[in-house]
Formats: sequence, C-alpha cells, structure tokens
Amino acid sequence: MEKILVEPRDGTVASCLSNLLQTSADDALASGDTFKVGLSGGSLVQLLAQCLPNITTDWSKWYFFFCDERVVPFDSNDSTYGEYKLKLIGKIPVTEEQFIKIDPDLSAEDAAKDYIKKMSVFFPPDRVPCFDVLLLGLGPDGHTCSLFPDHKLLNEASLWVCPINDSPKPPPSRITLTLPVINNAKKCIFAITGSGKAEIVKRVLQDRENLPAARVQPHNGELYWILDEGAAKFVERA
Repeated sequence: MEKILVEPRDGTVASCLSNLLQTSADDALASGDTFKVGLSGGSLVQLLAQCLPNITTDWSKWYFFFCDERVVPFDSNDSTYGEYKLKLIGKIPVTEEQFIKIDPDLSAEDAAKDYIKKMSVFFPPDRVPCFDVLLLGLGPDGHTCSLFPDHKLLNEASLWVCPINDSPKPPPSRITLTLPVINNAKKCIFAITGSGKAEIVKRVLQDRENLPAARVQPHNGELYWILDEGAAKFVERA
C-alpha cells in the first residue's frame, strides 16, 4: 500500500513523520520487546533531530540500524552514525549501544558480513529480517540506501547486507541493505523536502521509471512518501 502525503512546509513534514513513528513504536512495543528502525543519512538526520523529541515512548526499547553506511571512521564527516551521534544523542534519551554500528576498521566485504552477524542478534537468522520501520533517502539519480541505478546489487536475492566498493557517489566503500530486506519491512518511509528533489520525485512517483527508489514496494507492509510542497510540485494530485 502506497500513500503520498503532501505537507505545506518542512515543519509539517517533521510533524507527520513524528506521528507515523509514534504509531509504529506504539504498535511494535504493544506486541514485542523492541522497536527496530533503519536509518538513512543526509537531510533525514536533521529531520529526526527535529521530530523525535516530540515522541512519547520507552526509548530504551528502540534499536537503530543503518539502511546503508559508509565504511569510514565514525569521526569522519561521511559517517552516518557519526552524524546521528552528534545530532541525536542528548536530544532523546538513547545510548550509543542502541545504534547497531558497522566496524569501520574492516573492508566493506567484511563489514557487511559482520553487520549481518550483528543483525542476527535481533532477527531470526533463518528468515528475511522484518524491520518495524525503514527511513529511506532519495538521491538525485533515484538511488536509495546504497543501491544505485543499473548496479548489480539491485539483483541480490539472498544476502541481507552487501558491500559496495564502486559507489558512483563518494566515498566509494559502503554497506547497504538489499531489496529483499527493504521490501520485507512493515513500513518504508521516504520524507523528502525541497524543490531540488521535485524532478526525481516526479520520475519515481509520476513517471514510474525503473529506478532503485521505485523498486521499494513492501510486500506486506506500507509505503509512505511524505513530501513538502517543493518536493511535490511536479506530482499530480488526486
């Protein structure tokens, strides 16, 4: 099920995202012990720093994973975890241990294998992980996670996490969740702001081009696109 929600401005995108996360956390914690969220980098970091403090929840039961991560030291400007550590820890009562991090000292291949091991603590190893929520980004070329247009990783059918050493966007070495994991989530959410993203949003949602972001179609879950007026300006409204 796909829902496109257009909000009048940035602040209401954060508020809409906050409401969705609140409901998702309430549902997950009513039926289990943990709430498992996959994070992306970029503008999402600031959006979450804005919206997460509005949520009322048992923060100790939240666990944060990474939809993709650059294989760089945590103090690098390119580290997605480093950004969250800087902008989120302290704003909400979560600890560094609640972030399931890569080992930045390994090669991308070994970091991907190691990340699968770390995920296996939270997900049964014999079936595809089912995240409560994946918060996804959208690149100007239509990439999401570190799944780039026409890349062979788009065809990966069995591994949960894969390495990539030839990312067209620097830094080149990364790990990424694969489409089988992404499409097994209960909720996938794109929260996109700004007219700079309007063209690629149109290509995904209106023109239905076969781009990586357009291949996010959760089998049994929900797909949300939360857009501000700028990002939605080329999308026809019902």
